[in-house]
Amino acid sequence: MTAAMRAVPLVGGPVEVRGALDLETTAAGVLPRRLPAWTREQYQDPSVYGVTMMPSGVRLVFRTDARVLEFEVLTSTGRLDSDPHPGPTGMLELLVDGALAGRRQAPVGNVMLMAGSGAVRQLIPGRPGTVRFAGLPAGMKNVELWLPQQTPTELVALRADGDVLEPLPDGRRRWVHHGSSISHCVEADGPTGTWPVVAAALGGVEVINLSLAGNALLDPYVARTIRDTPADLISLKVGINIVSLSAFRLRTFGPAVHGFLDTIRDGHPDTPLLLMSPVSCPALEHVPGPTETGPDGKLAALGDPAAVAGGALSLTVVRAELARIAAARQTSDPHLHHLDGRALLGPDEADDLPDGLHPTAAAYRRMGKRFAAHAFATDGPFRCRRDRTTGRAP
Repeated sequence: MTAAMRAVPLVGGPVEVRGALDLETTAAGVLPRRLPAWTREQYQDPSVYGVTMMPSGVRLVFRTDARVLEFEVLTSTGRLDSDPHPGPTGMLELLVDGALAGRRQAPVGNVMLMAGSGAVRQLIPGRPGTVRFAGLPAGMKNVELWLPQQTPTELVALRADGDVLEPLPDGRRRWVHHGSSISHCVEADGPTGTWPVVAAALGGVEVINLSLAGNALLDPYVARTIRDTPADLISLKVGINIVSLSAFRLRTFGPAVHGFLDTIRDGHPDTPLLLMSPVSCPALEHVPGPTETGPDGKLAALGDPAAVAGGALSLTVVRAELARIAAARQTSDPHLHHLDGRALLGPDEADDLPDGLHPTAAAYRRMGKRFAAHAFATDGPFRCRRDRTTGRAP
């Protein structure tokens, strides 16, 4: 006889929602957001709220002996009025005891119809959809249900044909990472294919990905969020949005980086902190922003290369300045480390940037492996320490 499906509370029950710092109550259920609720009033641009709703790195964690799980969600995606189909909703991925056990396309829910830049948007309301994972292994197991990294996803219901219990502490260190779209990884082939998640799995740590596509601009509310978030490891990938938006000049960039680091250090004075510069981006290596998408679909820089001499920022300038800042601070902060982002994706890999900016899904996975090989090496900034009680790596 098939066991009856039972509803499992998504809030206030055994399920932990990890990777989100806010659970916003909605008409449908709860919406995970990756920045705390208090930050909303400080967003200068509404796009910040939009990317905090995209649940890169957000997952539901629990134990269960269920053989079948049903997950009901309401997604929100966009559609150009010139396109009959909405944008891809991404994948829901189920991990059982750390191994991928199933992938399902996230159902289409709400659709925002967009006529073009600056045009009024029209919401086409949708309904929640259900994904089902059947044939799970017998017995009690650890389950992680990862949300699509690019699609706001309201959690409506979870049902199981067995018991659902809270997860056991696993002793892994918590890594907090902040970066741009290249760390948000919309183009990855699934939520566990983003480079921070790939690196976390290889390093044996839990990741909180506070990367904000198009919005890694050294905003003080992000620094305060990191300051106040428990973390054993911290990394910051700084520069690409700053150059592409012409957000700073050399005179203001350095103090902003120092201020961001100072705020984080107020809460994490001794936590290993890795300051990373941008990966390779041919259009902006020697030319400042702003940028636009050219007729070939690739990123194009609109700035004047001659303006760099007067303080405009190119990626070359940003990398040199970050290296200088890290070296200066390391005299009093031995737990601060620096990594040239080109070690993750270099100038000889431009073919892995289809739009001139964002890596392919395969390149994201390669970046995760390279980061793990550097950061979690025995002599790396996040080097693995043995647990004193078990003798095992955390």
